[in-house]
Amino acid sequence: MDLDINIILIIIISAISIFAFSRPEIMGKLQFNAWQIVHRKEIHRMFTYGLVHGSWIHLLINMFVLFSFGRAVLYYFGQAFDGGATIRYLILFVSAIIVSTIATLNKEKDNPHYNAVGASGAVSAVVFTSILFDPYNPILLFGIIPIPGIIFGVLYIIYSKYMAGKNVDNIGHDAHYHGAIYGLFFPLLYEPKLAIHFFNQLTSFNF
Repeated sequence: MDLDINIILIIIISAISIFAFSRPEIMGKLQFNAWQIVHRKEIHRMFTYGLVHGSWIHLLINMFVLFSFGRAVLYYFGQAFDGGATIRYLILFVSAIIVSTIATLNKEKDNPHYNAVGASGAVSAVVFTSILFDPYNPILLFGIIPIPGIIFGVLYIIYSKYMAGKNVDNIGHDAHYHGAIYGLFFPLLYEPKLAIHFFNQLTSFNF
């Protein structure tokens, strides 16, 4: 069943994250560090950072969002494409982990002290792929306030871009921003006509 790939991803990421919580040496080998990637050629960090998280809250939020929106994206892929929903979803998730950190790699390549963990960039991609297919489907802001996906998306992108520019906290806003943008465009690589579907959905809203 197509849903299985989402559950499998959640199980794998949760297991590795929990294992690394009490083993800082494992966390240190898997986390994103642009200096290590560029200067020591530890390319695996471009992917493995997405398999570990900094805390239980970080892990639980990401996995809850992935569970919720992953199911929707698998359904949309099943409807939009003639087979291959599972493999397309897996390609989306894995490639988003890598793509979402390319800008950070360039920005922090000479900073040996910058580290990052978490699947947030890939999760953002999954959320925004769902917005492409159904832009007015409500998203619960703070878990309680329903807001149309497209409005949430615009606010999220603006906020992430703004905070990435300020660089004042320890959150990977660059990964959130680039993951979101990538999620919007990923399905168009397979079917450019989905852009027409997106705009039709936008203009069909009844005020």
